[in-house]
Amino acid sequence: MLEFFQGIGNSLYKMFIVEDRWQMILGGLGTTLFIAFAATLLGIVLGFLVAIVRSTYEMNLKKKRCRKFGDVVMKFFNVIANIYITVIRGTPLMVQVIIMFFIVFASESNGLIPAILTFGINSGAYVAEIMRSGIMSIDKGQFEASRSLGFNYVNTMVFVILPQALKNVLPALGNEFIVLLKETSVAIYVSVQELTFTGNMIASRTYDMFTAWFTVAAIYLIIVMIFSFFLKKLERRLRNSDH
Repeated sequence: MLEFFQGIGNSLYKMFIVEDRWQMILGGLGTTLFIAFAATLLGIVLGFLVAIVRSTYEMNLKKKRCRKFGDVVMKFFNVIANIYITVIRGTPLMVQVIIMFFIVFASESNGLIPAILTFGINSGAYVAEIMRSGIMSIDKGQFEASRSLGFNYVNTMVFVILPQALKNVLPALGNEFIVLLKETSVAIYVSVQELTFTGNMIASRTYDMFTAWFTVAAIYLIIVMIFSFFLKKLERRLRNSDH
């Protein structure tokens, strides 16, 4: 038993202490969180824009003929939005990262920006569907009541519909961030020194795959549990505010 614990202690010593590898792990974790937060912000912006285009088309133009130039423009953007969602959701994230780094940013040696853009664009497709479902879940009477009070369509969306839709989908957006946080591990394929890349580099130096990868897995698990805890608290607060 003593030898067992000595072996664990020796493995952890090589994992964290030798060559100050805890700083490497901390740096990798920081890069992972930075990618996740930056990509989430980009995904939310893209998702909101696409969701507004799609929901506007479905509510106002889906069953009508396009008689105005604005209607034609909205239909065009709706087609683009549908293609974007279909392509992004229908192709593997790893393939998207590789295409972004080796083709779109072929002259770029640092994979951080391509990774953030790829994760943000990928997340935007899922956020768009989340937000669209939130907007479409609002009763049509809300639109009619707002228009009867003199609100135009833009003001109705900004001040009446979007706040209610955002409240309904906020937990789902939180879950999307958690999923995105774990998916950042794909950035290892474009040599971004995030947490997974750091774990792999330490494993190649210590030849201790077990300790390295279980440490990486434990760190991901702890971070996800922390964010899940705050997400559940947010959900409870939102439910209590409905009463």
